[in-house]
Amino acid sequence: MERIKKGALWVFCEVQANELLPVGLQLLGRGKTLAEESNRPLYAVVLGKIPQESVKLLHASGADEVIMSVGAALEEKLEKPYADSLIALAKQFEPDILLVGATPFGRAFAPRVAAALQTGLTADCTELSIEEESGLLLQTRPAFGGNMMATIRTATSRPQMATARPGVLPLPEPMEVEDRDPVIIEDNGELSVVKLLKETAIERGADISQSKIIVAAGRGIGQKKNLKLVQALADKLGGAVGSTRPLVDMGFCPYSSQIGQTGYSVAPDLLICCGISGAVQHLAGIGGAKTVIAINTDPKAPIFAVADYKIVGDCVSVLENLIKALD
Repeated sequence: MERIKKGALWVFCEVQANELLPVGLQLLGRGKTLAEESNRPLYAVVLGKIPQESVKLLHASGADEVIMSVGAALEEKLEKPYADSLIALAKQFEPDILLVGATPFGRAFAPRVAAALQTGLTADCTELSIEEESGLLLQTRPAFGGNMMATIRTATSRPQMATARPGVLPLPEPMEVEDRDPVIIEDNGELSVVKLLKETAIERGADISQSKIIVAAGRGIGQKKNLKLVQALADKLGGAVGSTRPLVDMGFCPYSSQIGQTGYSVAPDLLICCGISGAVQHLAGIGGAKTVIAINTDPKAPIFAVADYKIVGDCVSVLENLIKALD
């Protein structure tokens, strides 16, 4: 395994339905900068077989090498065999940094790996950088309900581990690369006592973590029937519908639309906030938005502090007028 060096920066690249999830590519894009700044090689790690075109995409996204662990235990996507495989790889090749996407699977699987390797894990990072003096990974995440940002270092244990939410980092521009084979590691782990009987895809709209335009609703939307106006404006703009946690808790919107500390972090080019007051938990998820338009009846609503354009008024009436103007 001469191609795999110790002390590298690893990015776990998750696969769902035979497709690479964007968060792995986002982490590779950021990882490329971190690796260059700290003079480390950058490796993409995949558990289970992926097609050659996916391997090429990982190289084009910045990976110096692709490590692919294969074996019967990894044919089904289950937390324990995946964790066991990554733990074995880390013990063999000793990465210095290991980054994982904070997807539902990543959030369940990464702590198992960190505990087994007796290292720390900083969850839900919004920024990753390298400390110039020490070369340590600086892991920044919201703390105290989003009221402040905490930057954490793992000074002694290795690997330095962090998860980052989908959407907080940009996708890298793919580079022109030649086809290269992955480094294949045979996984001889035991088959899981858990058997995956069936996978059912949940019907959902556009992926808000990747959407360039989002129209988001809060409690100020009033009745559930008014969400059709939010959807209509999103459709006219070619965007997606987002929501706050209260609307999800009330059953108005699916969790896949929830933006904020306990939902998705988003970084659209345009975010229109309809009847959203701007609780700190929600603001923690919209820091990457380039342009924010806020509509609220309360001129002192916290959302206006982060808005580029502010409309004081009833969001239902404003939405109706915006839709008419776009007809």
